[in-house]
Amino acid sequence: MDFNLTKEQELLRDGLSKFLSSRYDLQSSRSAAKLGAGWQPEIWRGFADELGILGATLPEEAGGIGGGPVEAMVIAETLGHALVVEPFVDTVVVAGGLLHRAGTEGAQTLLEDLVAGAAVVALAATEPASGDNWRDVATTARRDGDDWVLNGTKIMAVSAPLATHLLVTARTSGERGDADGISLFLVDLGTAAGGFTAHHYRTVDDRRASDLTFDGLRLAGDALLGEEGRAWPSLDLARDEGAAAVCAEAVGGMRKVLADTVEYCTQRQQFGQPIGTFQALQHRMVDMHMEVEQAAAAVYLAVLNLDAEPAARAKAVSAAKATVGRAARFVGQNAVQLHGGMGMTEELAIGHYFKRLTAMQYEFGSTDYHVTRYAELTRPRSR
Repeated sequence: MDFNLTKEQELLRDGLSKFLSSRYDLQSSRSAAKLGAGWQPEIWRGFADELGILGATLPEEAGGIGGGPVEAMVIAETLGHALVVEPFVDTVVVAGGLLHRAGTEGAQTLLEDLVAGAAVVALAATEPASGDNWRDVATTARRDGDDWVLNGTKIMAVSAPLATHLLVTARTSGERGDADGISLFLVDLGTAAGGFTAHHYRTVDDRRASDLTFDGLRLAGDALLGEEGRAWPSLDLARDEGAAAVCAEAVGGMRKVLADTVEYCTQRQQFGQPIGTFQALQHRMVDMHMEVEQAAAAVYLAVLNLDAEPAARAKAVSAAKATVGRAARFVGQNAVQLHGGMGMTEELAIGHYFKRLTAMQYEFGSTDYHVTRYAELTRPRSR
């Protein structure tokens, strides 16, 4: 397995790192997240116009560069290192992949707008009773003449308050829990009127999310993306792509947390010497380092298997999500403990990273969900 980046991938990483170090101030980011719009649109525009990262993983026919999972990993890890709240994973990795695979004219047009930074797209797939099971879809879409009528509820649609468009899963046939019968619909929030309400809120890690209610929302016939009732394979892949990208983001965050903790321990004095000279604390930081490196290796395994057949892909992604979930918990908690009470203050970056690392453990399937899925995929089958 080759862990080396190409020259182009290194340039992508270094260019983004330089942009963030000079333009992405943590205080400004937190202020926008807590008190402002929830993000910095000028940064998003810079991602599109100056860096081109919104199209780095998307096809050339949509204005992208045509990169793949490794480019997504490089970008996500770099964004995680800077604790960026702008919705790269939700919009580019997850929604961008779904739009590309939909293959419709409307999806292609929207994909071009996404690459240009003119559109922000969020997926609404989680429902009140579904938990981690995206196949448990109670939201329905029925034909009414040439239109579709949407009814149901979605919760925790992350980045929906920032979005110009939503991708909504709805059942057009079959029973709850079935993979067959799930369809994907495009909702233009600029034109949607009547039959739709949204409750926006800020999450514990300073992201924005929405709970959505559809009560007879009428959509045009071309709002259906892809083949009716056959959206699950693309959704399943999108979820694994999102999980892998979030894992990479977590590795970036953990590397920053570990570096800040080591630096703090070399400066903080106790009994006339830096606390970093205490052997017990050195052991703790070594354990943190080992967790980060194991997590990074697991992310590589997942990323390099995203193009594999579904079972192999799912096994690699679940292994990574479980490994990263454990590492994020260990590294985050120990970083806060080694910083003492100030580790959870708003003034210190470590507390913000800790909240993000905690939330990541539940995105695109919780750690427990992925442990269970991995066990099921590796369980010996009776003959």
